[in-house]
Amino acid sequence: MEIRIFKPADTQAVIELWQACGLLQPHNNPTLDIERKLAHQRELFFVGEQDGVIMASAMFGYDGHRGWVNYLAVAPMHQKQGHAQAMMQRGESELAALGCPKLNLQVRKNNLAATKFYLASGYTEDEVVSFGKRLIKDAN
Repeated sequence: MEIRIFKPADTQAVIELWQACGLLQPHNNPTLDIERKLAHQRELFFVGEQDGVIMASAMFGYDGHRGWVNYLAVAPMHQKQGHAQAMMQRGESELAALGCPKLNLQVRKNNLAATKFYLASGYTEDEVVSFGKRLIKDAN
């Protein structure tokens, strides 16, 4: 797998990847999520490509205090081959180079496979409660 920075021409393939991985939610418009990412730290939005096909993605960001990762996805037929770990290592490396001291992420409670992956990758569960407030409602 080659990891590279996302290009706008990748949009449809990435959305299809997210759909295949069950990452899309009714309250999030994936096209708008991509547009928003491209407006902020687009260099931290990566895709994994193999034989010309996008089969992985990850959006990283750094706000000067903490790093974040969203939309880590690997196509189901390519899972459990180290691709997710490679995507995370690329993002961690880029964030560390920016001086980011800690990477945070959120996992839906019912996503036990993701929880297991992150625990095996050296992440620990923080004793926090995650809150969110939608400021802009996306039209799907």
